[in-house]
Amino acid sequence: MTLRVLDIARGTSVDGPGLRDSIYFAGCHHACEGCHNPQSWDMNGGREMSDDEIMEILRYDDFDVTFSGGDPMYRAADVARLARRIKAELGKTIWCYTGFKFESIVSDPHFRCLLEAVDVLVDGPFVLAERDISLRFRGSGNQRIIDVKRSLATGTVVLMQQYM
Repeated sequence: MTLRVLDIARGTSVDGPGLRDSIYFAGCHHACEGCHNPQSWDMNGGREMSDDEIMEILRYDDFDVTFSGGDPMYRAADVARLARRIKAELGKTIWCYTGFKFESIVSDPHFRCLLEAVDVLVDGPFVLAERDISLRFRGSGNQRIIDVKRSLATGTVVLMQQYM
């Protein structure tokens, strides 16, 4: 099994709390104005990496994990498979960045499989008019940092207040 990966930023502190390994997956159709990573839009960008190759890096670094891109939701089933393996073998927390809104993800079975495999979702497209460099772990004011497990349990979006 393989995934299209642009890069793995090892030991970064900008994509969630603490040091993390951030996996940047190729492919995004949101095309947000002012996107900090437009090279990630190409669905065929980056290179193929096997789940085993990715796991070897994550195992060695021993950090929590962030999925970004591009947008991991465009490869939801494959990324969910990797997420479940990370949880089972490494016990790490997983953050996921997406341009889709929680409300549309939760109602779409294709996307929901990835949602159910992560701990925190940073949702919504980057909106240049709402850009705010003072925000933690997000680029624009419309984006939310969501506690996925609590949100799924309650049926309503539960924000991670400590990061808002």
